[in-house]
Parts: sequence; C-alpha cells; structure tokens
Amino acid sequence: MSSDRLTPFSYCVLALVGRDGAGPHDLARMMRAQGGLYWAAAESQWYAEPKRLERLGLLRSSRQPGRTTPRTHYELTDEGVQRLREWLRQPSSLPRIQHEALVRVLAADLGRDDEVLASLEVLGDDIAEKRELIAEARERAGSLPHRERYLRLVHRLGDLLLDAHEQWLDEVEQELSRP
Repeated sequence: MSSDRLTPFSYCVLALVGRDGAGPHDLARMMRAQGGLYWAAAESQWYAEPKRLERLGLLRSSRQPGRTTPRTHYELTDEGVQRLREWLRQPSSLPRIQHEALVRVLAADLGRDDEVLASLEVLGDDIAEKRELIAEARERAGSLPHRERYLRLVHRLGDLLLDAHEQWLDEVEQELSRP
C-alpha cells in the first residue's frame, strides 16, 4: 500500500504536469530529454506516481486520443495546485547527489590511479551528450511561453553543473596522471 506522504519526487511530477497537464508518456519523455541531469528516477516511477497522486486527489485523469490508442492525460486539481503552492513557499535545500565517479575517486587509494582514470573516461562523452540535450531543451522552451523564463533558468543550472563536472574531471585527470 502506498503512503499518502508527498515526496520531492511527487512535487516534481506535480510541477511537470503543471498548467497544461501531461500524460505519463510526456513525463517519461521529459525525463529522458534531461538525461537524468536534474532528476534520477526509474521510468516506471513516472508512470506510477501520477496514479498515486490521482488517488490522493491531487491530479485528475482523462482519456485522450493517442497515435494508436487512447492515452491518459493528467491535470492538477485545485487541491493539487494548493499543495504545490504551499510547497513552493517552503525553504529549498541543496540537492542530494549520488555520484559514482566521486566515490571512485574517494576509493582510488585502494586501487590503481590508471584504472580509476579509465573508469572516468566515459564522463566526457556523458557531459557532451547532456550539453546536446540542454541545447535541444533550450530550443523547445519557446513553445511553452508561460514557462519559458523558468525553463531558461533551469537550463542555465544544467550548463553550470556540466561546467563544474568538466572542470572537476580535468582536475582529477591531471592529479591522477601524475606519478
């Protein structure tokens, strides 16, 4: 049985459903489009959480035509909007980060520097891929005029996070390459 408690992920779903509504497929697409840079969740959660939020009275669903079959479309209820507005007024904290590369560097004294460096090589490709996703998202921002300025702020954070990771990776490579 699911809890009635709202989690940070619940608020993420409510925010993405937003003013215009969204279906689970839209939420999963948005999640894939940001490449896990802002929110890491299994794709199945993007389908399950809206159902839970509907049972709690925060979302309502309707069936709308899809390409091949009807699709579920969620909209915020008045209570959902109210809960989201209450949450918006609460203080924010730094994000929790699960960072495998950082743990590998932390444990590098138990292995070999060259092996740790090799394990980090893919990060450069990941950074480049995420930059492309952000660029594509930036181009789409204009299609949501009511959210455009907020999306631009979100995309700017993405740029800064990628810059920080790139700089950190350069420093790690320099340090671990030294004898």
